[in-house]
Amino acid sequence: MTRLTVYFAGAISGGRADVAHYREIVRALEADGYRVLAGAVAAEHVGAGGEALTSCDIFDRDVGWLAEADVLVAEVSMPSTGVGYEIATMRYKHVKPVIALYRPAYTSRCTAMVSGDRGIELIEYDSLADLLARLRQALPKYAAAVRG
Repeated sequence: MTRLTVYFAGAISGGRADVAHYREIVRALEADGYRVLAGAVAAEHVGAGGEALTSCDIFDRDVGWLAEADVLVAEVSMPSTGVGYEIATMRYKHVKPVIALYRPAYTSRCTAMVSGDRGIELIEYDSLADLLARLRQALPKYAAAVRG
C-alpha cells in the first residue's frame, strides 16, 4: 500500500497563535498513517520570526517538500503570503491536489483566490473534531489516486 505524503502548511510569520492547533492536525494525520512534512509550522519552539535557517535554505527545503508531497493540506484561516505561495506552487507547478482548511468564525472571509479556485478542496469547519472528521473523509481519495 502506498503511504500518502502530506505537506502541511500554515501561517508562521503572520502569527503563531495557531501553532497548537496546527500540531493537533499534524499529530492526527501522522496517527492515521500519513507521512507529514510540516517543518516549523507545527514546531512549538519557532516564533513569528521563523526558523534559525536562512530564507534561501527554508525556501529550498519547502519547495523540495512540495515536489515530494502527494497532497498539500493548508490551514488558511490566518492569511499568509507564504501559504499562498505554497498553494500556487502545488497547484500550478506540480499540478497536485490542495485541501484548504478554513474557520469561518476566525476571519471575515476566506480569500477568493483560495475559495474561488475550483481545483482546491475547501473544508470549512468550526471545531477540530469537525475538521478531522472531514479531512479523514477527503484524504483517502488522494491516496487512491497515488496508487492509481
